Amino acid sequence: MPRYAALIYGDENPADLGDAQQWAAIMNEYNDFGATAGAAGVLAGGEALQPTTTATTVHVNGGKGGEVLTTDGPFAETKEVLGGFYLIDCADLDEAIRWAAQIPGAWHGRVEVRPVVDFTQQ
Repeated sequence: MPRYAALIYGDENPADLGDAQQWAAIMNEYNDFGATAGAAGVLAGGEALQPTTTATTVHVNGGKGGEVLTTDGPFAETKEVLGGFYLIDCADLDEAIRWAAQIPGAWHGRVEVRPVVDFTQQ
C-alpha cells in the first residue's frame, strides 16, 4: 500500500495559537485524529517538531566531501512553518487527501500530502 507524508504547516507564534484552554482543545483534536486514523489502520507514525528556532540547516558546499556549512533556523523564511507530520498508509492519493483533511492542521493552517518513495519497489 502506498505511504504518504502529511506535512503540517502553521503559524508557530504562540500568541496566534490562543490561550491554554484553546491550545488544549487543539491538542484534543489531534488526539482524536490519531485515535481515529490508528483504529482505521492508516496511521503509520508521526511526530510534532520543536520550533524553528531549534532548527539547523546543513549544506555541503562543493558536494560530497566539501565544506559543511550550517545556519541557524530553517532554510525558508515564511510565516507558516513545518510543525509536524503524520505518515499514513493509503490506497491512493484520493484516500490520503481524505485523511489529511481530517488533520486539525488542515483547519488551523495547511497540510501538504506527499507520496513517500518506496525503495523496495525500485
